[in-house]
Amino acid sequence: MVAPAKLCLICKGSRHLCGLKFCPLLAKINVAPKIKKKVTKEFFGPSPSIFVGRIGYPDVNIGPLGVIDNVDIADEPKKWFGMGYSKIIEMRSLVLRSKRRENVTSRSKFIETMQEIVMSTTPVDVELKFKKKPVYVVSFSDTTQPMGPVAPIKRLKLAGNPKIPLIVEKVAGDEIAASKACAYLYSKNVDVYKIATIFSSGALGLKENKKLVPTRYSITAIDDIIAKELLKRVRMYRQIDKYMVYESEYLSNHFVILLIPGHWEFENFEAWAPGSFWSQNLKSTEILVEYEPFKGRSKYAELEGGGYYASRLGVVEALHRMRRQARVVVFREVYEGYMIPLGVWVVRETVRNAFKNKPMVFETQEEALKYIGKRNRIPLTEYIKRSRILKQKRIEWFIH
Repeated sequence: MVAPAKLCLICKGSRHLCGLKFCPLLAKINVAPKIKKKVTKEFFGPSPSIFVGRIGYPDVNIGPLGVIDNVDIADEPKKWFGMGYSKIIEMRSLVLRSKRRENVTSRSKFIETMQEIVMSTTPVDVELKFKKKPVYVVSFSDTTQPMGPVAPIKRLKLAGNPKIPLIVEKVAGDEIAASKACAYLYSKNVDVYKIATIFSSGALGLKENKKLVPTRYSITAIDDIIAKELLKRVRMYRQIDKYMVYESEYLSNHFVILLIPGHWEFENFEAWAPGSFWSQNLKSTEILVEYEPFKGRSKYAELEGGGYYASRLGVVEALHRMRRQARVVVFREVYEGYMIPLGVWVVRETVRNAFKNKPMVFETQEEALKYIGKRNRIPLTEYIKRSRILKQKRIEWFIH
């Protein structure tokens, strides 16, 4: 979770040898006293969402999240872009995760309460009593956001009234497939993060099929469902007529996105530098790639997992806004500074941010690729030889 042990021993949090501007170990220590003073065997406060675990499936842990310090955006990743590591970790360390064991097909009153919490437009105040004092941990994941203390639930009571929009209530009560319900909510401007938590709670779908979905799976499922729905329209739009390059960097994740005239295709590169979280033991950069043709893909993107679907959603949303289609190549370079995984929201929001910036526009693919070659650390030849979209015959352009 942190830099290699030798670096930590030499650095001791003062020299930033790992490349970060803060020490993640010290950040955890600094947050711990704040939490320990505030966590007891009881909690009263706002619950913005729930968390559904995956271990032990089909019997999983589920419970409301509680915000120990009333931070309005503690569960709104779309508003986190631009925040530093330490701010995000501190904020999410103050989000308490309660848990109770339930079967994914459960229709208990407890599950109904979870669904009311996630369908509400504003955080619902809850009263929680725990079987024991919450254990202080900060958990990190490649898919989900960081979370703080965890405790088993003894008793739960809603202390406020959930404010559930009519469209959400209607969709939850209708006999329609979960995927169609999610697409409908998105069309009504319900945020993807909100849709993912509602989907995770088992509130959507045909009555006989309703069940809890572990949070990490629901996030990727919604990215996939929404992108596929938008692609039905994107594939019918006119093609772009220029080569466009978009760019954004956040938390040592550098994205360059190339749009090429043509029918929809998508290729997503992930290049992990030695020393980043998932590549601490590598001696050289590891490049992963996933691809989908015009008609889409049927197999899960095993190599890149949730990052692939988060990236694709950001791209498809942008094309839908443009009312255009294109062949797309995403270059994601993950540098040494990405020492702690914060979830795929980092990918989703960085790609979204790239499309908020004015693109570089080129007349030819050669010009666009030469520009990209100057913006990326990894030699472009390394990408081209792995690519299905970029033409192999053009590799000689970039050999110097």
